[in-house]
Amino acid sequence: MKASQRELKKILVIKLGALGDFVLALAAMKRIREAHPKAKITLLTTPPFEALAKASPYFNTIETDGRPADFGQWMAVVGRIRKARYDRIYDLQTSGRSGWMFRMLGPFRRPQWSGIAGGASHRHTSPRRKTMHTLERQADQLRVAGIWPDAPTEAGYAPPPDLSWIMKKAPEARPVAGGVKPRPYVLLVPGGSSHRMEKRWPVDHYAELAGILRAEGYDLVIIGGPEESALARAIQRKAQARDLTGRTDFAQIAMLGARAAAAVGNDTGPVHLIAAAGAPTLVLFSKASDPDLCSPRGHVSVLRADKLKDLPVAEVARAVHHLLPQGR
Repeated sequence: MKASQRELKKILVIKLGALGDFVLALAAMKRIREAHPKAKITLLTTPPFEALAKASPYFNTIETDGRPADFGQWMAVVGRIRKARYDRIYDLQTSGRSGWMFRMLGPFRRPQWSGIAGGASHRHTSPRRKTMHTLERQADQLRVAGIWPDAPTEAGYAPPPDLSWIMKKAPEARPVAGGVKPRPYVLLVPGGSSHRMEKRWPVDHYAELAGILRAEGYDLVIIGGPEESALARAIQRKAQARDLTGRTDFAQIAMLGARAAAAVGNDTGPVHLIAAAGAPTLVLFSKASDPDLCSPRGHVSVLRADKLKDLPVAEVARAVHHLLPQGR
């Protein structure tokens, strides 16, 4: 006889993925913790997400070897999961990789499993899975698992991730000398995957936009990885801006987002963090990805163009102005 929901004491959540996917999954992670407030919940993930997951209030333990490099490492992970004897596993990755883990656990003493693997006790089989936004899809998965009976599964209705907890750990903003009120700032995220250049708005467009916003009294802060510092320098040649590429971890990016007047960026992971932290955010999408399936949620606007190089600076500037606080 399987344990009832109230008796679940040991739970594993599996989420690997890219940054944007991980941030969106924080909404489901919150629901899992609320449904099992006294359970010991372990997250199986990868090293880039360890600090963010530890800062969250959702997990007791973080394991970061979720992408084993060889068969021996795979078997070590599976053996550890088997030995832990979890009451339930929430597979938020729902990939071939996590499905293989399910099969390798074997049919005997297999824990309850929420996911898409064949034979799972709480299998999500919705025919709409591939056309649902991540937030609605995972909400529906938790509905099937019995922990979110009234889950909002219609397009646009599932709540965005809640990063309010990250601000509780943030230091207070330091006062400016002389009591001068600091200028509001706009975050720019001009980078993205180096393998998906079609998902980037041209850097010279960002530079032109930065000049417009700077002339209107906003400071500019550029976010990205260390390999994107060249993009920051290109913007700085046209407008005064602070380059933080390669200098911020995920928690710091979220803190910057929580205090920003607005943010503008491509369809890339840091934009998800910034939007989830509360920044009014404009996201630029090419035909390479579908915002109906994966866009950030919150105070978010989306601009789409088949080719981002054809998206005019004037149109982006107008969209940013609609997001910026009025009468500041």
